[in-house]
Amino acid sequence: MQMSMRISSFQASPIRRLVPYSRDAEKRGIHVIHLNIGQPDIKTPAEALEAVHSYNEPYIAYGVSEGELELRQGLCEYYKKYNAEVSPDEIMITTGGSEALQFVFMTLCDPYDEVIIPEPFYTNVSTFAATAMVNLVPVTSQIDDAFILPSISDFEARITKKTMAILLCSPNNPTGHVYSRDELKALLELCRRYDIFLIVDEVYREFCYDGEAFTSVLTFPEYSERIICIDSFSKRFSMCGARVGAIVSRNKDVLSSAMKLAQARLCPPAIEQVAAAAALRAPESYIEAVKAEYERRRNLLVSGIQEIPGCKVSRPKGAFYFVVDFPIDDAEKFAIFMLRDFSWEGSTVMFAPAEDFYVTKHLGRTQARIAYVLNEDELRLAVRCLAEGLKAYRKKYCLDARV
Repeated sequence: MQMSMRISSFQASPIRRLVPYSRDAEKRGIHVIHLNIGQPDIKTPAEALEAVHSYNEPYIAYGVSEGELELRQGLCEYYKKYNAEVSPDEIMITTGGSEALQFVFMTLCDPYDEVIIPEPFYTNVSTFAATAMVNLVPVTSQIDDAFILPSISDFEARITKKTMAILLCSPNNPTGHVYSRDELKALLELCRRYDIFLIVDEVYREFCYDGEAFTSVLTFPEYSERIICIDSFSKRFSMCGARVGAIVSRNKDVLSSAMKLAQARLCPPAIEQVAAAAALRAPESYIEAVKAEYERRRNLLVSGIQEIPGCKVSRPKGAFYFVVDFPIDDAEKFAIFMLRDFSWEGSTVMFAPAEDFYVTKHLGRTQARIAYVLNEDELRLAVRCLAEGLKAYRKKYCLDARV
């Protein structure tokens, strides 16, 4: 039977679509090192787990559509650490940051409206946009420039009557770039001139390295009517499966309009909100230790891959991803080779081919997104597997002339 044209146009996630190959490898006894997905091996805060263990309500009832007040109040206190003053009625709890983005697209945009986005970007945004029938308009950032923000004139050149917003992620998934206060200010001024919104996904805000300062978009009250912040508990507290996120905006029309969608899906997860509220009470030392751990992992993995002949790496300033350009012809073909045809001392590596992190066709074909969310022993093994795997792949496909 024929499926809808809508679903047929969606892409399968490059983060997950190669999973059948990894499962087959594991069935053959191969140890697969998963650098493809941002699933940390860091422990969830004890406070969050204890809140789940001690949950003793007689039944799990529907909650309020905007999310429980305790959690929204806790987020208000949390944002103060970033010099952002927010009230509970300016926060809507969502089923992960993914639902937050979907709600925002559907709230701001009619079918075939446009949202400008720097590429490469988190690949699943393409599906969120397609669900809302929104066209993503790319502005390309370059690995040779460490994926800094393209010029404001590049953004301005892409604004049309269909443009409703510019969307950023800071710190960035997949590049690790952290947008500066000056960059955000320049984009906000552009949005003001053209009467559009700036949406900023800040789910990795804790994870900035080398003394890099994080600036929240919520610290620009003079532009508050056109600011929407996306948040999530998944990565900050290693709670990916809890699916708790948020939309934060001082624009009352945005939240009241998004409430129509929130009410239709009834409420965000109940017990998970209890856990999220408790996670916010974790000591500051928890985040400090996690940040330090990721910085060590970044240093190890980036340095290791930089030493592999022909590999080009953009050193990330934040989050826990980076983009690598391999000396190959096709990153997806290489990824399949690593899982189906290669192992080194019983191990291999899985990564996410980066072509679908771009809108512009043919960009990113030799690139991959790497997530440094595993322990240092696994990362050392991953570097060795990648080095040996590249040698084997290049020999098989006669690519020796490229390096």
